[in-house]
Amino acid sequence: MKSVLATLAVLLASIAAPAAIAGSAPAVRIGQGALRGEVVSESVRVFKGIPYARPPVGPNRWRPPAPAAGWRGVRDATAFGPACVQPALAADSIYADPPPRMSEDCLSLNVWTPKAARKAPVMVWIHGGSQTFGWSGSPLYNGAALAARGVVVVTVNYRLGVLGYLATRELSAESPHGASGNYGLLDQIEALRWVRDNIAAFGGDPDKVTVFGESAGAMSVVQMLASPLAHGLFQKAIAESGGMPTLPELKTAIHGLASAEGLGQSVVTVVKADSLIALRAMDAAALTNAAYAAKYPVWSTVDGWVLKRQTADTFDRGEQARVPTLAGYNGDEIRALFKVTVPTDSAAYAAAIRARYGDLAASYLKLYPPGDLDGSAWNAMRDTTFGWGMQRLAEKQAAAGAPAWLYRFDHSYPAAAPYGAFHGIEVPYAFGRVGRALPAAWPAAPNTAAERQLQDAVLDYWTQFARTGAPGIAHGVAWPRYDAAQRYLDFADGPVPGVDPSHGAYDLHEAAACRRRAVSDQSWIVNTGPDASLLPPPTGPCGPRP
Repeated sequence: MKSVLATLAVLLASIAAPAAIAGSAPAVRIGQGALRGEVVSESVRVFKGIPYARPPVGPNRWRPPAPAAGWRGVRDATAFGPACVQPALAADSIYADPPPRMSEDCLSLNVWTPKAARKAPVMVWIHGGSQTFGWSGSPLYNGAALAARGVVVVTVNYRLGVLGYLATRELSAESPHGASGNYGLLDQIEALRWVRDNIAAFGGDPDKVTVFGESAGAMSVVQMLASPLAHGLFQKAIAESGGMPTLPELKTAIHGLASAEGLGQSVVTVVKADSLIALRAMDAAALTNAAYAAKYPVWSTVDGWVLKRQTADTFDRGEQARVPTLAGYNGDEIRALFKVTVPTDSAAYAAAIRARYGDLAASYLKLYPPGDLDGSAWNAMRDTTFGWGMQRLAEKQAAAGAPAWLYRFDHSYPAAAPYGAFHGIEVPYAFGRVGRALPAAWPAAPNTAAERQLQDAVLDYWTQFARTGAPGIAHGVAWPRYDAAQRYLDFADGPVPGVDPSHGAYDLHEAAACRRRAVSDQSWIVNTGPDASLLPPPTGPCGPRP
């Protein structure tokens, strides 16, 4: 009888614990097979380069991802998988982070987990890089500090550039959904399915998943909130400097953009491919570089399947995932990203704004005055590109009954002086990387007590949100929930609650975007300033479009 009870106890213990296997290195068993990772610290383990989908190569290029195959024996998980194929970013860019290896066979992810984790909250990171650059193994995205605070962290590779987002008539015709493009977004959704099915083996709770990302990764977060294919795969969302941009529609030229299929045909013409067979046979790097040199615009597509409509329309109609959401943007988003034309004549600038903005011109000139042409140009581009979209996300989630929190990151430091609170500056704080290895070109924060204290506050808010669905209190400062007063948290030298982070700019750009969205020939993003399209007159209150 004692032997039977002992055997039963062992069986029950094996059910309750993560699926470990014997050995000195950390190891787990998932549906695909056994994995052996490595010890990061006394409290954190990591498993790298885990395939979550089959290689998207050969005939599987430009097809939705399929679940990864299994393996026999114990798979080594101590090295990051190769990055997805991408062009070289300019060496003088602060975002330059060339991956050591690239391959079209790149659909892998990495898992950092607390030692002896049980039903820990899970944070799944979608990296930025204009859907063209980046990889999950960047030192920026080392998940050890987050895992040390009790969360399981997953970072994901996904297809990039022309290999991840090409749409053509031929690809749409072979799809059972009549759709093409969005392969990179489908990869991210497949990774979330992998997390749902496997993360318990690492001590994570599949019912407590937060998807988070920055820049293009944050735009992917917004799109996953909008996509019915992703609903139910995550329970919370964090979007850092994303937006709701104008996206190309699959077959229709609209909103000042060519159709996605038309844009794709331009690539086919450039590379002189006479069939899909020929296009799929091309060298991945050569194809990627040719599309990049031809300035192929890499955007997700409104295809009627993954994205049923423009994301701004999805949120207007209340069709998004109504989950707790944390969103925000930075004080100087644009200065390190791209050049902005700064007007040189104050009178001409004011006259052009009055001509283009009509009844909204007075509000525009108050926010972006002719007395500060440099600041006005950069701030207007920041607000229309990132500020409006992130505040709109909080606004629409709150209106749908989902709790939302908004931030603005205004903190900077001497090494970042040319750029201020630049695009992405908050990422090392959110990953606990202050004073740790970063990409060589990154203008790093000084490793001081003040910077580490700010980092601790960001880590506390982010991990409390992942754990409870609310960022709560850090360093004695409660983060106010977004509401009609436009409450937010400003990160300057420390977290400071406030109201109306844009000083009225959100209301201006919402009104302008409403009018631009109501017509068929204007984009509502990066369409601002004295060279903007003529703003249409008001046609009535904004609301869901058919």
